[in-house]
Amino acid sequence: MILEAKPMQKRAMVVGAMLWATTALSQTPTEAPAPALPSVELPPSLSRVLADYETAWSGRDPKALAALFAEDGFVLPSGRPPVRGRAAIERYYTGHGGPLSLRAFAFATDGKVGHILGGYTSRKGEPDDGKFTLTLRQAADGRWLIFSDMDNGNARRRE
Repeated sequence: MILEAKPMQKRAMVVGAMLWATTALSQTPTEAPAPALPSVELPPSLSRVLADYETAWSGRDPKALAALFAEDGFVLPSGRPPVRGRAAIERYYTGHGGPLSLRAFAFATDGKVGHILGGYTSRKGEPDDGKFTLTLRQAADGRWLIFSDMDNGNARRRE
């Protein structure tokens, strides 16, 4: 026995199916977080850059942070214009800082230039809150200075 739906019931079923499909298709699937990249051990001269950055940031010391940069260095903050030069970097970092743990997952040097890619969080051993890239320039005294610092968070922006 086949039951035939009345015109009103057909419309209700079609509208219901459309609403269900629209809702189901508009929801973004939950992405599983990507596994963290493994940390790499830095040579002492590069490790010092991260350790000094952690110390200055945790101490909320904009002068010490700016001193880690080349005189013509850059901070490339997310959603803001670039900041260039130690004096401007010191002003930019004034009022910033707090608990910080940095780790490297890649690095390289070639002559007097290098880079460190890594992750950051507020407590060592916690999942990364974000990632960073530091481009480096070796000073005449052999110390590595930050030429550019760019970071961004791991949380997705809501659209």
